[in-house]
Amino acid sequence: MRIEALKHDRIQDFVKYCKKHKMEIDDSFLYDEDLRDFKPDEENPTYIAIDENNEIKAVASFIADEYNRRGKKGRFRIFHSEIQNVEYYDMLLKALLKHTEGLDKLNIFVPLVNTELMKIMETLNFEIERYIYLLIRDDLEVPDYDLPEGLEIKAFRPGKDEEAWCEVRNSAFANLQGNETPVTPEQVAKLVHADDYIEGGLMILYHNEKPVGVVKGSKDEYEDMPIMNIGPIAVIPKYQGRGLGRILLRASMKFAKDNKYDRTILCVNAENEKAKALYIQEGFRQVEGVVCYKYNLTRERN
Repeated sequence: MRIEALKHDRIQDFVKYCKKHKMEIDDSFLYDEDLRDFKPDEENPTYIAIDENNEIKAVASFIADEYNRRGKKGRFRIFHSEIQNVEYYDMLLKALLKHTEGLDKLNIFVPLVNTELMKIMETLNFEIERYIYLLIRDDLEVPDYDLPEGLEIKAFRPGKDEEAWCEVRNSAFANLQGNETPVTPEQVAKLVHADDYIEGGLMILYHNEKPVGVVKGSKDEYEDMPIMNIGPIAVIPKYQGRGLGRILLRASMKFAKDNKYDRTILCVNAENEKAKALYIQEGFRQVEGVVCYKYNLTRERN
């Protein structure tokens, strides 16, 4: 088995490998949209393990785009071997470490059911950073909600509301693990051009014309069936604890119903107990869990 950097002539082989194995691992960045224009570069360092028949048997690729680099981290798109041998993972990891200058850590998300991969990550000195749960709400009636006086929910206006969205999201998530890095207006502007965009799915909650909350509903699929993904739901700290998160959640669930989605799905950090409790109260049930591992790059340098 030899390890080599992915070259342009093998991109389609890499994409086929990703699609073949996406159900075994975290597939957050393995959708068709993510792989359609994929190319290995400094934002996407990628290596493959090739056998004596020139077949790809293992791959590793992480995302180090502008957003992740501002947070001094890289996020694995895929780290997988068809042969569960820690040696192949170790070789791929060592190749990728050449591309981590300026980063403090690498993150990988592993489904809790993939116990073999969890053992391998721990053997490679990845540490558990946090747990994340996936929750689904089936075809249930959406409870009504009343907006207190002075509050209003409006649809996001492309070209006008990017700053407002950033203001709320960045303030609300400043201390939320995994989301601390601020988003930019340029990033928000791209949301309406993504394949998962639903017109009207981005909503902003205003109090006397001041943006205080946001929620996003987008196209997704679960078990090969269409579903609407809700998230982020964010309320600025000063307005938290007033039930506004519940209002935004119900507004998004109603939007899903109005757009013929029978089910909704969302993710929540395990440490965010209040949010998880809210979702359970509103009819969601936990269906999956993933563990977020981190590889401490600062340790490697010391």
